[in-house]
Amino acid sequence: MASRGSDGGRSSTYGFPIYCAAWLPLSHILKPDAPADAADDASSSSAPPPPPRAQMAVLGGGGGEGRSGVPNKLVVAALEADAAAPALSTEPALVVETEDQVPYRMAVHPRGDGVLCAFPNGCRYPLLASDQIRRDGHLRVFKWPAMESVLAEADMKTSIKDLSFSSDEKFLAVNRSSGPCKVWDLKSSEVIANLAREAGEIFSFCRFSNKTDGSHILFITAMQGDYGKIISWNTTSWTRFGSKKITREAISAFAVSPDGALLAVGTIEGSIIVLGSKNMRTLVTVKKAHLGIVTTLAFSQDSRTLLSTSFDSTARVTSVGSINNNGASVWPMILAIILAILVYYCMQHKEDLLAMLPR
Repeated sequence: MASRGSDGGRSSTYGFPIYCAAWLPLSHILKPDAPADAADDASSSSAPPPPPRAQMAVLGGGGGEGRSGVPNKLVVAALEADAAAPALSTEPALVVETEDQVPYRMAVHPRGDGVLCAFPNGCRYPLLASDQIRRDGHLRVFKWPAMESVLAEADMKTSIKDLSFSSDEKFLAVNRSSGPCKVWDLKSSEVIANLAREAGEIFSFCRFSNKTDGSHILFITAMQGDYGKIISWNTTSWTRFGSKKITREAISAFAVSPDGALLAVGTIEGSIIVLGSKNMRTLVTVKKAHLGIVTTLAFSQDSRTLLSTSFDSTARVTSVGSINNNGASVWPMILAIILAILVYYCMQHKEDLLAMLPR
């Protein structure tokens, strides 16, 4: 069942706690159909283009081990076209049971080769193969698909909270449960930066973002006292150049849009906040978007749709298409134009307006 919110977003319920989610890159998975023969080319040239394929997302979760009665599974659902408020279909296109293993985290290969899921006892490609990579507490990076080791770090005293690859595959940022955020050069397999925490900061998520000139920004979320904040790092000097407090709720999910224009934060209270990446100005706030903690946030490939999931068994789709690529709302510009028109009118009709005043 899909329910519509007052802000225009829509939630779909799936009957199991959702821990992870991602959009599928259908442009790489599904190839356009070739024409049957050359004779069809002439007739098809005047025909309207085929409708675009629906976007699809994969959701993972379940009741965990034991006899909770809630199955562990992966669900692939299509995005229902609705100009007012899109939502994921509650009728799955594909369901993959994962037996007694609940999928906690996932990553979709950017070329659509498969979905890598993290389970309590290891990682595997449940949608493609049965090969499994055992977890032993180390950080390990492999070259795909040969699975050649690129780097390895043994640190049994801390756990990995989050990591992020830069889009050009040059850098890997790793946040652990303590200590600085380490940035690895994947070509030399060496640490090139240790991004220190300031007093009272607790790092959580890290994400690289693309800039229009081809360079990158690294965003790190942190809790400092009662505030959740986002910190911006220069990826040449590896110095801070921006920091802003975003929310008084603990941050439980974080995402950067593919075009680099938007940031999204989810909280343990179920709220969603969308910000412009350039000025960190809040563009959209949805209080209590979910009844429980926000577990995952993911922007669609066109950066116009935000997917969020929660322990409350819902997946919500929020449209952010009305926000322009510069991360600014059009309403301030409209108000400025109206104000300028009013000032111009008053200047042109000053004498008439003065004559109307009581003497």
